[in-house]
Amino acid sequence: MFTGIIEGRGTVVSLDTNKETDSATLVLSAGNSVDGLGLGGSLAVNGVCLTATSINGTTVEVDVMGETLTRTTTGALIPGATVNLERCVPAGGRLDGHVVQGHVDGVGELLERENLGKWDRLRFAVPTRLSRYIAEKGSIAVDGVSLTVTAVSPPEHGQQWFEVGLIPVTLANTGLGDKVVGGQVNLEVDVLAKYAERLLQFAVPAAANSEAGKTQEEAH
Repeated sequence: MFTGIIEGRGTVVSLDTNKETDSATLVLSAGNSVDGLGLGGSLAVNGVCLTATSINGTTVEVDVMGETLTRTTTGALIPGATVNLERCVPAGGRLDGHVVQGHVDGVGELLERENLGKWDRLRFAVPTRLSRYIAEKGSIAVDGVSLTVTAVSPPEHGQQWFEVGLIPVTLANTGLGDKVVGGQVNLEVDVLAKYAERLLQFAVPAAANSEAGKTQEEAH
């Protein structure tokens, strides 16, 4: 589990994709983010939870499976690109952001960027299937950064979007400070919203079956 508080920046050394196995090997120069990281340890890369398969000094190698390549921007990384890094939160650690699993739900696109002096306003397009999980003043992880949603598009709006505000420390210490209009980002919505929806999918049929049973009993 992660919190969405970026601890450092890494640089892509290489990304080797194997189409036959529908996978890739990503090598990163991770700096201090390797401190305490062992083989099999988790590292969030732009919000994607990946497992360290090789560590050499400050260089980390991870395997990326097809599902991750399909759901995230990882497959588009090029050598020299910088990425947001976060180690998993230790038991008893401080939860400064929100509960982030590192399980990316989809990819968004930066539609607008406005500098407002002390902070920046960013508007991102979001896949329609994810928009129902995003609420004003709720939490969302954008490229692994825990952010508060400041505005959302109406449900009937054609292009679904949400907005966030970035303070100077976030602009300086994460890749969102350099993101340009048209740039893509990894999105992870609030896990509680997803579980609530899943529970309701079971609750509604159960309630309907219970009501149908009562009706049959009354008929007898």
